Amino acid sequence: MKKHQLCCIGHITLDKVVTPQSTVYMPGGTAFYCSHAIRHFNDIDYTLVTAVGATEMNVVKQLRKVGIDVTALPSRHSVYFENIYGTNPDDRTQRVLAKADPFTASQLREIDAEIYHLGSLLADDFSLEVIKELSLKGLIAVDSQGYLREVRDTHVYPTDWTDKREALRYIHFLKVNEHEMEVLTGLSDPHEAARRLHEWGVKEVLVTLGSMGSLIFNGTDFFRIPAYKPAQVVDATGCGDTYTIGYLYQRVSGIGIEEAGRFAAAMSTLKIEKSGPFNGNKEDVVHCIETAEEMF
Repeated sequence: MKKHQLCCIGHITLDKVVTPQSTVYMPGGTAFYCSHAIRHFNDIDYTLVTAVGATEMNVVKQLRKVGIDVTALPSRHSVYFENIYGTNPDDRTQRVLAKADPFTASQLREIDAEIYHLGSLLADDFSLEVIKELSLKGLIAVDSQGYLREVRDTHVYPTDWTDKREALRYIHFLKVNEHEMEVLTGLSDPHEAARRLHEWGVKEVLVTLGSMGSLIFNGTDFFRIPAYKPAQVVDATGCGDTYTIGYLYQRVSGIGIEEAGRFAAAMSTLKIEKSGPFNGNKEDVVHCIETAEEMF
């Protein structure tokens, strides 16, 4: 059984985006944005495990066509998000019109990797059993976003992570934003929240703070990572996923925490400057770090 350096596991979504001007259909999800971002770095063994309905197999074919190693598990449906925006772009109504089947431990038994990044979109995508099983083979990375979203009758509701106190014991890397850290810990100070999450078992806590940069805590030291000012803000969708996959790429390559954080931050800046997934290369990221204005 081949051991990959980095494996992302997650559903690819079909996103329906409705604005007063248009209705657009596009693929999305953590698995989609992470895979497209990391494919530009050819010095890493990366694989994607996804589960999609028959209607989205064309997206899998496109990923394979650009060189991404993909295992596509069968699912009755793909995840189907509908986002309706009013004239105010902050006014959004979100529904889930279809859900994909959750991942199971037995489906993932033959996948071997140094780091497993679980790209959860909804609270029931990955059971506690899956996290435990995978943690026996490699390090677990999680973006908390999906664990805090529950679907009832197509509508999306915020929720707390049901098994968080047990699950976090098995998680090495956890990425949260300001809102998510507060939901999980009840604490509004990033330093206090990071300490609490570490006490609960997380080895490296990544707290993203938007234009204020990010904070990474490894149980001993806090690393303050700047945000890099973008030339223009075009599309923020997938920025969190880009940050996480950039960080994991650096860490699995043997890079230290602070340098990995800066690399991840620069990747996010380059992503936000253009529509769609990150499509730069390592030289672009280094250039951004060296020349862009730092924001704290």
